[in-house]
Amino acid sequence: MAEEVRAPLAGNIWKVLVEVGAKVEEDDELVIIEALKMENPIYAPRAGTVKEIRVKAGDKVADDDLLLVIE
Repeated sequence: MAEEVRAPLAGNIWKVLVEVGAKVEEDDELVIIEALKMENPIYAPRAGTVKEIRVKAGDKVADDDLLLVIE
């Protein structure tokens, strides 16, 4: 079953740390969002494989925007 990883806050995508097909474990860092001059890591909610990435470095995201999908 696929699980969507969404932005918990608005900001700019500073770095995407995974690529499609990457195997991740629960709590691995996936993306770093820069907000209010702070780097905020976004962690994997569960183990799985990255199926889709919807953002790239430099993108602006709003609260609850879809970042990536883990299957």
